[in-house]
Amino acid sequence: MSVHASPLGVRPVGRARVGIRRVSGTDVAGAAGVSQKTVSRVVNNDPQVSPDVRQRVQEAIRSLGYRPNTAARSLLLGRSRTVGLLTLGSAAYGPASLAIATGRAVSAAGYGLRVVNTFDLDEQTMENGLVSLLDQGVDAIVVNEPTSMFQPRRHGLAVPVLSLSGPLNLSATELVVETDETSGVTEAVNHLLELGHVTVHHIGGPKDWPSAVRRTEAWRAALEAAGRDTPDVLEGDWSLASGYEAGRALAQRPGVTAVFAANDHMAIGLARALQDAGRRVPDDVSIVGYDDVPEATFLSRALTTVRQDLTVAAARGVELLVQVLEGRRDQGLLETIPTHLVIRETTGPAPTS
Repeated sequence: MSVHASPLGVRPVGRARVGIRRVSGTDVAGAAGVSQKTVSRVVNNDPQVSPDVRQRVQEAIRSLGYRPNTAARSLLLGRSRTVGLLTLGSAAYGPASLAIATGRAVSAAGYGLRVVNTFDLDEQTMENGLVSLLDQGVDAIVVNEPTSMFQPRRHGLAVPVLSLSGPLNLSATELVVETDETSGVTEAVNHLLELGHVTVHHIGGPKDWPSAVRRTEAWRAALEAAGRDTPDVLEGDWSLASGYEAGRALAQRPGVTAVFAANDHMAIGLARALQDAGRRVPDDVSIVGYDDVPEATFLSRALTTVRQDLTVAAARGVELLVQVLEGRRDQGLLETIPTHLVIRETTGPAPTS
């Protein structure tokens, strides 16, 4: 290695050039006027730190551009500060929205994310996904799997589990956060009955998806509670095309005046099929969907639908999971996020003729 003189002295040149020194916790402690231990407690979200001290340390972190040494901290704490996400590799609105919202919430909490996408709805694929995440040393696992076929053989996992798709009994510390599908569907059916419709037909989702089963059961229970007939269910696959095909069948039945579709995309396909068959929405047939996808308000007839806030569900689930990881919660629970009907332009009074 060669050297050369400069007005500032002698410094190395070439391959071994010294870079800018990394800001340390000691630097932050000095700037904030606290101990290095206090800096560590702030970085690790210790609730015992007073608000004014926390603010001073956080301001010093921002001004100095301090980045904690996550590898060293992981060794010290015996944790990786990563969360695993087992999710269906699908562009369907529900799974995709939950996966994105989960990733954002995990990142905002200061944890890394390890994702395993499953593309087949079978038990072995999901079992392999769990093993892959555990092999990566994650501190916790979020399960966003929509299939009731998942009967995991791995029970009593050593890491906490957050399920966004119903109870799985994978861990002694299992958190379940889900939307209240029953109340939303009941509200939708009752809305249509109050408009004077004699009954409500239903386009359901795939039978191996728990959400589809819950929505169909809630639809049937609402009709039975009102003393109305329950028509045969037409099964779709969540897609626009399956909603269109079901709509073609329903358009041939003159007695159909109201339809509840288990998701918005099938409801949109249904509306197009009715239009093509000369049936007017909502003059001849009223339609209610489920999800409140972004495009629901931009249709030629804005869609009446049940809104479920998946972003809130994911954020709340991750919040509870972080409480477990940081020792502020030591047991699991089940929490339900409310849903509600958004009335727009695709529902109206039953036709008089």
